[in-house]
Amino acid sequence: MSLLVVGLSHRSSPVSVLERAALSADAQVKLLQDTVAAEPAAEAAVLATCNRIELYADVDKFHAGVAELSTLLAQHSGVGLDELTPYLYVHYEDRAVHHLFAVACGLDSMVVGEGQILGQIKDSLARAQELHTAGRLLNDLFQQALRVGKRAHSETGIDRAGQSLVSFGLEQLAAGEAVQSWARGKKALVIGAGSMSSLAAATLARAGVAEVVVANRTVERAERLAQILAAAGNTGVVARAVAMDAVPAELTRADVAVSCTGATGLVLTAETIAAGVEGRTGGTDGRTGAPAAEAFRTTPAGPHDGARDRALAPRDAAGHAGPAGDEREENCPLDLSAVPGAAAFSVLGEAAVAGMAAAELEQHAVWADKGDVAVRAQPGPGTGTDPAGDADAIAALAATVALAGRVPERRRPEPVAAAPRPAPALFLLDLAMPRDIDAAVHRLAGVRLVDIESLAEASADAPMAADVDQVRRIVSDEVAAFGAAQRAAHITPTVVALRTMAADVVAGEIARLDGRLPGLDERQRGEIRQAVHRVVDKLLHAPTVRVKQLAAEPGGTGYADALRTLFDLDPETVASVSRAEDSTDEKDRGPA
Repeated sequence: MSLLVVGLSHRSSPVSVLERAALSADAQVKLLQDTVAAEPAAEAAVLATCNRIELYADVDKFHAGVAELSTLLAQHSGVGLDELTPYLYVHYEDRAVHHLFAVACGLDSMVVGEGQILGQIKDSLARAQELHTAGRLLNDLFQQALRVGKRAHSETGIDRAGQSLVSFGLEQLAAGEAVQSWARGKKALVIGAGSMSSLAAATLARAGVAEVVVANRTVERAERLAQILAAAGNTGVVARAVAMDAVPAELTRADVAVSCTGATGLVLTAETIAAGVEGRTGGTDGRTGAPAAEAFRTTPAGPHDGARDRALAPRDAAGHAGPAGDEREENCPLDLSAVPGAAAFSVLGEAAVAGMAAAELEQHAVWADKGDVAVRAQPGPGTGTDPAGDADAIAALAATVALAGRVPERRRPEPVAAAPRPAPALFLLDLAMPRDIDAAVHRLAGVRLVDIESLAEASADAPMAADVDQVRRIVSDEVAAFGAAQRAAHITPTVVALRTMAADVVAGEIARLDGRLPGLDERQRGEIRQAVHRVVDKLLHAPTVRVKQLAAEPGGTGYADALRTLFDLDPETVASVSRAEDSTDEKDRGPA
């Protein structure tokens, strides 16, 4: 049997795919059960976090194992196999061990060095043990991964290379300001009462917020978390719990909201956030002057977006805006109102007019360039009197439209002052996968949203500390040691079976001696038994020690087969020893 991992993470997959493939707790249980029921797999464990989904299994066939695990992941995630396959990665044997150890050390995390992954690995092992899907291999692997992760954090400064996802997210919200200064005195709303939400609430309390409100579907869990926060004497934070239906009202009071639930749909819609901002800021959107909720419901590409209209209005030499409204479109050769989907766009080069007749496109380009179609009707290419030249010019224009989806402007746009965006009144941190907060609120003035996707972008170019190299060396050493231990363990049942066979031979010969020499007293029989046992032990000692050493080296698994062949050991005897050891180990280990 051999270790195989099939999975996808923020490094291999877009966040949108990860979000759709996220596994609920029930789906993880069913996936484990179906995996061990499949033919290639004998053991299974699932590691599912906000930015990775990985299925570990002990399989007897590589190709069949990859096919089966990939199919099961697709079935239980709800993402089609054809769509999921390009984002899956596969690791086998030592590479699979190396991958999990690197994950445990935080080397593969979105924020390098974060330590929360250790708790998630521990939870994965506990789930597999509870369902009896983890045997000797996965028990040893995950427990060793936990030890390697702890070693990396205790022996190196990997913690300095990054922070927890919560801390990193708060840093992004603070936008360069120290988190303690940014958070001081703010009112925080935390949605969810799980491990990530609890960490967020504790981090905000330590950062100096004045109040933490915890909302959860199970109010008792929210109350318990609020009590823990209030009992922490070193923060002085006021903490209280509310039901989920109180969240909209709490948004009108909160300065920062963090959400991380296990919900499969949105917890905070765009309309809910817009209403919260409107209730907090007195009912107007700082960008447009319109009511905040109404301003949000009108999309930036909408026909009544005042900011876009002002930005696109013609300006004089001094940069002042010219006449607004229909005067900007005077003498336009195109009737854009008759073009499906074009009414929401300015006619000054921003209309979605791909597919219009080439002659109309040419006319529009001339008009947008503030030229006169009649004036340009002179001999020469592109003027209407040179058919060959016109054909080339129109073909080039049509190709550009097909590529860009709009008519290109033929003049350099004059500088237009960007509409000022007001300072955020509400800060949102979405740590859930799939997301809890509608990503559309990025467009709402008065709100700053940081979610898993923006965290991935922000951390992509984060500098790697020198400690990362030290952790990588630790991982490499531990992978080699784990492989050696597994190979040595693989030969142990064969060695035990060999010694058992030798003991049986000794016992048979002693019994024969007792029958041939009945006059021996008990002391004499004892001396003979000890002498024979010492001879057998000395003969077997050097070969069995040496074969364990050889088996620990790469490619050493064949020594077990050699022993079984040389001493004609019964395969069933070896297998029974292995089963007995597995049973004993499982009792000794207990839950993770």
